[in-house]
Amino acid sequence: MISSAARITSRYQQHRHRHRHLPIATICRYSHRSFSSTAAATATTSSNSNTDTKNNDDVTTTTTTTTNVHYPHMFTPLDLGPHIGSLPNRVIMGSMHTGLEGHSIPKLILPFLNAEDDHKDLTEMACYFAERAKGGCGLMVTGGVSPNKQGWVGPFAGKLSTETERDKHKVVTDMVHSIRIPTYSTTTNNTTATPTTEPGRICLQILHTGRYAYHPFAVSASNTKSPISPFKAKELSTSDVKSTIRDFAHCASLAKEAGYDGVEIMGSEGYLINQFLVSKTNQRTDEYGGSDNFGNRMRLAVEIVKETRKACGLDFIVIFRLSMLDLVKDGSSWEEI
Repeated sequence: MISSAARITSRYQQHRHRHRHLPIATICRYSHRSFSSTAAATATTSSNSNTDTKNNDDVTTTTTTTTNVHYPHMFTPLDLGPHIGSLPNRVIMGSMHTGLEGHSIPKLILPFLNAEDDHKDLTEMACYFAERAKGGCGLMVTGGVSPNKQGWVGPFAGKLSTETERDKHKVVTDMVHSIRIPTYSTTTNNTTATPTTEPGRICLQILHTGRYAYHPFAVSASNTKSPISPFKAKELSTSDVKSTIRDFAHCASLAKEAGYDGVEIMGSEGYLINQFLVSKTNQRTDEYGGSDNFGNRMRLAVEIVKETRKACGLDFIVIFRLSMLDLVKDGSSWEEI
């Protein structure tokens, strides 16, 4: 699964760079074909085939059954329990920043910015993910969307904290759910049963940038400055931390109302939650900090997940993304991970 996903992602990135001058809709069509052909190649290259040939009068019929010996379950359904149901296969498209996640510029300001009024329109994002669903991806995760203003990637970046912002995401989930993806179950004699179909599935990534924010409202676990932003982050007070937890849960609840099948909570790559997890960026002395108290440093992450589950119920996918390697001094140890 990892090998196939990496191969598909790499091929798309190469293609996207090569055709960066083309309209996004055109790129979507090309990428769909690339995804499909790569997945098919993966299934057939590392497989065993049994061929059954039958002669009937002068007509010869050949039936080939293919089994992937390295990843025999990749294209079979993944059961996520009675409340959520099954994914059509084990292929997951990880989150990528596409620039299609919209913005949160107030409508009254748009004319002064000489910007196109696409405040409620995420159709290009919908087309992008629909094409990947057509390619057979079992679950997709969007680019990062902030739960509040402080978590913006940049000024007026994509945010989901209001009903108006919720409604503009419905075109994305409706289009993805309209795509039917075939499921392939393996029978007891290791052959593939007649496929059924499942609707496309998509999760929203909730991303709070913390000190990586490229705007003056940046906040973090402590008063620190990221090397990739000119703005020093302000330390969140204990009450602000609790408010941020509520913002994550509220964002997830709005995502569910918009039709998303789940959320991915971004706890990795040096963003806000990761800044609380590691002692290098967490010099707090309250219940959310402590250089020698990992239980405190992970409290933010745990409480966000708990409140998200409470707000959204059991029939909703909750993914927590965690870095396996921080690549910074005083990052998370392997025991902590």
